[in-house]
Amino acid sequence: MTSATPSIRFCNASDGVGIAYATTGTGYPIVRAPNWMNHLEFDWKSPIWRPWLLEMVKNYSLTQYDARGCGLSDRDVEDLSFETNLRDLEAVVDAAGLKRFAILGMCQGAAFALAYAAQHPERVSHLIIYGGYVRGTLKRNPSPKATEEAQLLVKLIELGWGRDDSAFRQVFSTQFIPDSTLHQLQCFNELQRITTSPETAARLLKEFQAIDVSENARRVACPTLVMHSRGDARVPFEEGRLLAGLIPGAEFVPLDSRNHILLNHQPASRQFFEEISRFLQGHRIEPHPQEACFFELTDREREVLELIASGMDNTQIASRLLLNPKTVRNHINNIFGKLNAPNRAQAIVRAREAGFGQKQVARSA
Repeated sequence: MTSATPSIRFCNASDGVGIAYATTGTGYPIVRAPNWMNHLEFDWKSPIWRPWLLEMVKNYSLTQYDARGCGLSDRDVEDLSFETNLRDLEAVVDAAGLKRFAILGMCQGAAFALAYAAQHPERVSHLIIYGGYVRGTLKRNPSPKATEEAQLLVKLIELGWGRDDSAFRQVFSTQFIPDSTLHQLQCFNELQRITTSPETAARLLKEFQAIDVSENARRVACPTLVMHSRGDARVPFEEGRLLAGLIPGAEFVPLDSRNHILLNHQPASRQFFEEISRFLQGHRIEPHPQEACFFELTDREREVLELIASGMDNTQIASRLLLNPKTVRNHINNIFGKLNAPNRAQAIVRAREAGFGQKQVARSA
């Protein structure tokens, strides 16, 4: 584990369900909607997700959370509907103190991300989608054979998800990461098992199969980047093209991979991060006049301000960033001048209002 490992916190959803979330890294804020399957603790130990997470938090402030029924969020929940899951996303964004941010949706997370973007245009600056869809498998005018296959996958989960023998779960693993090492495949099998129960996994899959957010997609107003692997065995390439076509002005980038989850040894993984960087830099949103001063900060000053807003003193900041304390003081003086803040307290208030230093009181698990 590294210093990037997140401090996990909790917030209450609209129906009282406890949702585990974490914000890690510094830079432009990105909120990641949950996909199949995530676990805030074990993802950092996984050869599937750890390299991806390290790359993201190196460049961005990443807020992510475990979906209800999964990971460290409350497991025993009655309502797993799309609408309730969307309200969970709203609750996490508010708990993290985010004002304006980019949102990333992968797989079914794309549906939550674009629905949130359509309903909260004042909060979302950019929408990034990878491997997503607007229609679940039962909403794509399926043939009787496709419907039978969808029902069979649910039955496989019900029968074999919780077994020590990974044969049942490997049906899903080989769809998600066909181009993987044996170790990666085994780790993904295990990650699925520990992420949620067989009953919840089956219920979630039924919900995902019935998703249709086509109308939400047409109402997205922010700059949008859609990426999709050409050989994706989990979500057909054509569904990615359809999604991009529904969102006004969306940019579509095909990636050369068979994997639904990109792995760090693949050239497509590097392209994924390069495309995000290019997209965010090319669609810089003009700030509100009261926030314009924050865009005058250098990258290092933004890092220092993030730590000031999170409650660190100068000594702690110097230690975290490996800087001389005098250098930290110089950065802070520059920050105060650019923000026109007379003291540290005023700088913290303004920084938190702009989304820096998302600090919440952790709830005991």
